[in-house]
Amino acid sequence: MSLLVLDFILNNMRIWLSENEKRQLYNELISYFGIVGAMNECKILEDAWRDPFYRYEIENFIKSWLRKRRKETIEIYR
Repeated sequence: MSLLVLDFILNNMRIWLSENEKRQLYNELISYFGIVGAMNECKILEDAWRDPFYRYEIENFIKSWLRKRRKETIEIYR
């Protein structure tokens, strides 16, 4: 269920990832925002996305995560 919220967020940002990448991003995202193990992770993430401040922070986290992944991928191929 919570991955559906992440799918919604990624679709709004026009970002497409594999299922493994989505799971990894989701785990890092909820850990970063301190909602790991919360009873309503899905609702908390959805509410955070609706809040302009948290939306900005979530977008920045995802963009940063993607830059880091791209840099790691480039280094692997060198």
